[in-house]
Amino acid sequence: VQLQASGGGLVQTGGSLRLSCAASGFTLDSYTIGWFRQAPGKEREGVSCISSSDGSTYYAESVKGRFAISRDSAENTLYLQMNSLKPEDTAIYYCAADDDITTVQAMEDYHGMDYWGKGTLVTVSS
Repeated sequence: VQLQASGGGLVQTGGSLRLSCAASGFTLDSYTIGWFRQAPGKEREGVSCISSSDGSTYYAESVKGRFAISRDSAENTLYLQMNSLKPEDTAIYYCAADDDITTVQAMEDYHGMDYWGKGTLVTVSS
């Protein structure tokens, strides 16, 4: 199982970015998969996840209405569209997957995710 995140960068407040996470070695649809982030000096936290069972999505309150998670089964790729970015969104963003966890469990405790990609840095300037 491999995950490769990309798409981070420097953006001004109010701007947009789209993160991608290319999966290999497994079928993305069969796993609970999501985005997590870690800001400097802070604990890693869940941003958004998609369920493997029914495709339902889950968002952290801080990003609801601004971020959208999606997956492309043909490309075996996960996306995170981030709009109306704020300085507090600055963090390293990671994609992660697990085949034995619910989206709620994953969002509540990132330690439950077994497979992680290397992060991509998102910096939002004020």
